[in-house]
Amino acid sequence: MVDYHMTGGGATLMQDGRYMEQEEDWDRDLLLDPAWEKQQRKTFTAWCNSHLRKAGTQIENIDEDFRDGLKLMLLLEVISGERLPKPERGKMRVHKINNVNKALDFIASKGVKLVSIGAEEIVDGNTKMTLGMIWTIILRFAIQDISVEETSAKEGLLLWCQRKTAPYKNVNVQNFHISWKDGLAFNALIHRHRPELIEYDKLRKDDPVTNLNNAFEVAEKYLDIPKMLDAEDIVGTLRPDEKAIMTYVSCFYHAFSGAQKAETAANRICKVLAVNQENEHLMEDYEKLASDLLEWIHRTIPWLENRQPEKTMNDMQQKLEDFRDYRRVHKPPKVQEKCQLEINFNTLQTKLRLSNRPAFMPSEGKMVSDINNGWQHLEQAEKGYEEWLLNEIRRLERLDHLAEKFRQKASIHESWTEGKEAMLTQKDYETATLAEIKALLRKHEAFESDLAAHQDRVEQIAAIAQELNELDYYDSPSVNARCQKICDQWDVLGSLTHSRRESLEQTEKHLEAIDQLYLEYAKRAAPFNNWMEGAMEDLQDMFIVHTIEEIEGLIAAHEQFKSTLPDADREREAILDIQAEAQKIADYNHIKLASGNPYTSVTPQTINSKWEKVQQLVPKRDGALKGEQDKQQSNERLRLQFANQANAVGPWIQTKMEEVGRIAIEMHGTLEDQMSHLKQYEQSVINYKPNIDKLEQQHQLIQEALIFDNKHTNYTMEHIRVGWEHLLTTVARTINEVENQMLTRDAKGISQEQMHEFRASFNHFGKGGGGGGIGDVDAFLVRLVGRFGIPFHYILHVPTLVHPEIWSPRSPPSCLQAIVCIL
Repeated sequence: MVDYHMTGGGATLMQDGRYMEQEEDWDRDLLLDPAWEKQQRKTFTAWCNSHLRKAGTQIENIDEDFRDGLKLMLLLEVISGERLPKPERGKMRVHKINNVNKALDFIASKGVKLVSIGAEEIVDGNTKMTLGMIWTIILRFAIQDISVEETSAKEGLLLWCQRKTAPYKNVNVQNFHISWKDGLAFNALIHRHRPELIEYDKLRKDDPVTNLNNAFEVAEKYLDIPKMLDAEDIVGTLRPDEKAIMTYVSCFYHAFSGAQKAETAANRICKVLAVNQENEHLMEDYEKLASDLLEWIHRTIPWLENRQPEKTMNDMQQKLEDFRDYRRVHKPPKVQEKCQLEINFNTLQTKLRLSNRPAFMPSEGKMVSDINNGWQHLEQAEKGYEEWLLNEIRRLERLDHLAEKFRQKASIHESWTEGKEAMLTQKDYETATLAEIKALLRKHEAFESDLAAHQDRVEQIAAIAQELNELDYYDSPSVNARCQKICDQWDVLGSLTHSRRESLEQTEKHLEAIDQLYLEYAKRAAPFNNWMEGAMEDLQDMFIVHTIEEIEGLIAAHEQFKSTLPDADREREAILDIQAEAQKIADYNHIKLASGNPYTSVTPQTINSKWEKVQQLVPKRDGALKGEQDKQQSNERLRLQFANQANAVGPWIQTKMEEVGRIAIEMHGTLEDQMSHLKQYEQSVINYKPNIDKLEQQHQLIQEALIFDNKHTNYTMEHIRVGWEHLLTTVARTINEVENQMLTRDAKGISQEQMHEFRASFNHFGKGGGGGGIGDVDAFLVRLVGRFGIPFHYILHVPTLVHPEIWSPRSPPSCLQAIVCIL
């Protein structure tokens, strides 16, 4: 923790319990020396701007520009590289104090304990406290971290200056005031680091102004160090300000120490690059050799793992010969490459270790372990490959025999089934008589006996096909397709046989049932059709509403209608099911029905078409009602928003009007106090203007929405505007009255007590039984004659001196107006 204690506008650094060297007694007497203050103001302002320019801003007056705390917080962010809490943008004093406190808290968080520096003093523009605060910032962020030969802060900076200027004649840096007065120390610092910028031998100790200006101009032009001091101020002061000199010298330290560190780092980088160059070449060789070997392994493993069998015996023999060539020709050279790669890797690691470099880490997937894993995978892939080839040859011999057997049995079955489907799908029973249907049934029974006899052959064909699949026969797709076709055909024959028997037995019975279903359909379809036509008419009906209640009533009615749709849909499905049942019976038994229902003209297509129309109209109606509801809800929100704001603004204006009336009568204190109070009151009224603007915006939205009524408030925008203008006018008139009283008092020499008595008398008569009319004013004038000795003929001329609009029974003059006329 570092403490900065304010001592007469300065600061004392306390670190680890030890105080920095205190100023001598005569120094403290000069802390308020205007010359020192001028030097500090200029130096500290330039130092702050050197950092603020990085953020695109600067300060002009160090007393004023830090008062709101905004640029102070920005300065701390720039020099620390950290983000401070978000500042408050208000213009009130409390906002400024809060911002300055945030800056002071941040300084404290950096280990600095501020004593006697408060936000109020900074906000009030206290020069002494402001300079002290900036000095604490400079100490913490520009000087405290300076370290030279186990010394730090001020002592470190002084030691650095002594080391750098030691070789130069006429330079003896012992402090940060007198030692710099002749300017040679500044020039020596620059020449030590940038000799091409200063001709040191041509400088004269007896010309300090020239020396100082030369150093300041060179530093600003070539070193980017802004000019923080004036040569004339330093020379013309018995003892230059130590804080100003330390601040300026710290800029030289940071400028030169940064360049030296950069140069040292560059030399180290070059040396490291030279050491690594040879090893990089070895690493590239390893990477290339490893990539080539891994590429060959990855290319070879899929070939060895390929277990795709060939279709013929000759093709399988060729696979076996290719595998033997791989073992004799292709693999041995790769074994040698693998061994060489491991040798190269070990050699590279040894060189890196000897050069004190980190161990070489190959690219991902190219480690020696990765290559060994790949090689192991390669050997596993070729293991058993030859045995698989021999097993495949034996499997092909077995498959040829089974395939021939399958083809023979399939051909016999296909020959028997030819023409059977056509026979079973005949529709001869559709127009047959009952006797003919019975004859067809007996013929069908004979066919069923023949069909059962062929069941075993179909099962044998399926078993052979299954065995061919298990042995992975190369032409399995064609075998499976033929077997599947036979099985499907067999299933079809069984299904057709069963269907024909049922058709023959039930044709007569279902023809009678179909007629009964037609009659029931006609009885239910007609009323349902009428209901749908009415519903479509209602759904397309236009509507016009003006309130939320009206649209909610329509929505409720629509929701009630929608609640009936499930029942209607079930009725529709029931009606369609009747027709579908009749058609199902006919279709299932292959009965050709006469066109149309003989009992009604309402077809299922008609019902479905109108139902789909209803279904389409319902969401459209929903959308239309929802849109209108949203519109009415939006209008209602606009009404409520305006009403809430207007119900707040209207009474506020009325209250303020009453307050102004009371203020005009009940004001106490001096006229200056009354004026200050009225100005504050006027500012509070003006500060309320955003509420009026907000109400104007809401009124604009209401007008754009074409809303013409608002049951939530009795106020209109016109009422608010008139009340607001009246309030502003009344406040301004009251202020003007007090200003005129002040002018009258100053011009006529009336004392404050007499002005109070005038007002009390006037107000007394203004509250009389006459209601504040002309009679009350006359009584007031008579009292003036008797109490203050004013000539009576002056009083007689008062009504003629006052404007008729002021001196009238409706608007009697104010106290001020009466007094002005008398005087």
